[in-house]
Amino acid sequence: MMSSYEDGERFEIPSAGGDDDELTAQLFRSAFRPQGGASRVTYRWRDMDAQQSESAWRALAVWVRWFVATYQLTTSVVPDCWWRHPEIVAELYALQRAELASYTADDSGFGPLALHERLPHAVERLRTHCRAAGCVGLQAHKEPPRRILSTDDPAFLEWQAEPHQLGADF
Repeated sequence: MMSSYEDGERFEIPSAGGDDDELTAQLFRSAFRPQGGASRVTYRWRDMDAQQSESAWRALAVWVRWFVATYQLTTSVVPDCWWRHPEIVAELYALQRAELASYTADDSGFGPLALHERLPHAVERLRTHCRAAGCVGLQAHKEPPRRILSTDDPAFLEWQAEPHQLGADF
């Protein structure tokens, strides 16, 4: 069993032997945090009530402003109308929550490093979303067409009634 340096919490990690055990403990300590500890709440946008949504939007807007200024991001990464694009909002919210989780009291410094290692991938996804949205070239917001998939198509209803995974006898 390993213990953290700061708070003495204990948890078991499969051992690879040697110095790797302590490094693994440091990297994944927050995954083994005991229940009932103070944690920030991450919501799924579609599950929020009006009060949660208002609070999340307010915090996200402040964070996005900071994020764009700190990392000197152009409109080809975060357009001025970012808040009107659900796919961009989802990416920015995930980054905001990841950034907050990276600076917890029990993190030994690997959280911020992991965030910055993943940041170029997130920026590239944001850039891809912006290209698809088409707002940057226009220098104005372009409302994306909504695509709503049917869930009552007879062929789909027939398809969903059958199992489509490999069985145990495979």
